[in-house]
Formats: sequence, structure tokens, C-alpha cells
Amino acid sequence: MHRPSPFSFTRRGFVTASTLATAGFIFGCGKQSPAVAASSAAKAPSGPVTLVEFSDDGKRLRTATLPKVVKTEAEWRKQLSPDAFVVARREGTERAFTGALLNVHDKGVFRCICCDTALFDSATKFDSGTGWPSFWQPIARENVREHEDRSYGMVRTAVSCTRCDAHLGHVFDDGPRPTGLRYCMNSVAMKFAKAA
Repeated sequence: MHRPSPFSFTRRGFVTASTLATAGFIFGCGKQSPAVAASSAAKAPSGPVTLVEFSDDGKRLRTATLPKVVKTEAEWRKQLSPDAFVVARREGTERAFTGALLNVHDKGVFRCICCDTALFDSATKFDSGTGWPSFWQPIARENVREHEDRSYGMVRTAVSCTRCDAHLGHVFDDGPRPTGLRYCMNSVAMKFAKAA
């Protein structure tokens, strides 16, 4: 009679667990509909950009035309933590439920970790249950850029900072009212500026 090796289950279990973990990582921010993908913006501009500046309490200050922030890989590595570099400059994704900003509910503004551009007002943050900070709209459409992401064999809409092209996360059309959108962001790509 053939008895299975005690390592057969372990190997099979490892392969199954690895497959599930990979699928969770890839699909963790949810499935995207073609409607959101169709609304993706074109490639990032290379010249000056027009942004809306905000105070830390979310008050709109002014519209400003500013130069793009462009740095070498070495400069970004020096400025950012290793995790922030991988996510913001290499389009990585932090593990679900590990981000420092996931449970931040204070009044304030979420800003780009690379260039300090205002990205999201805390008033638009909601608990999506995905393990990443989620918002139903950016603080200003001018401050974020959406573009098609075809990685991992699927089509999604990636979200980047307009001023420095830092990868922030992805946007999906399964969010709450009033927009129906879910901006699924990586904590390490942002910093929180608490209102005074």
C-alpha cells in the first residue's frame, strides 16, 4: 500500500497557500470595470503642471502652475524609506492591513510622500474593508493623474501624483456615494498632515 509522503501535503499546502496569497496581493484592491478603465488619462506631461494647493485643514488656497518634480533614482532612494521607494517609484503595492494610514481618521489632508502635493481630504476617507486607505474622491482632480495599468494580465486604472508621478494606488468603480469611486491608496506613498 502506498502511503503519501509527509512532505506531499506540505508541498501541496505550500503551493495552494502561495497561489492564494499571490491572488490576494494582485486582486486585493478589487476588480475594476471597463467604465473606469475607459476614463484613464493619457501619459504624464513632462513640463510644468497646474495643481490646486490646500492648507492642512483642507481649505483651497490657490491654483498654481509649478515645475514637475524630477529626481534621479539615487535622490529618490535617499529621500524615501525602502518601502516607499518600491511603491511610489517602482509601482509596488504594500501588503493589505499593514499601512500606517489605514486607521487614521483625524481631520486633515493626505499628501504625496515624494513632493507634498495635497491628494485627499480626510472627509472623503472611508473603510472599504480592503486593507488599504480608501477615498471616494481626490482633493482636486488636477492633483492626481489616472492612467491604464495592464500589469498582472488585467486592466486597471492606476493613480499617480500629478507633480512627481509617484504611484499612489488604483481607482475602482465600487465606492460609495456620491461618486461611486474607490481610490485604493498605499499608505507608504502618502503622509498625513493633521489639521491645526
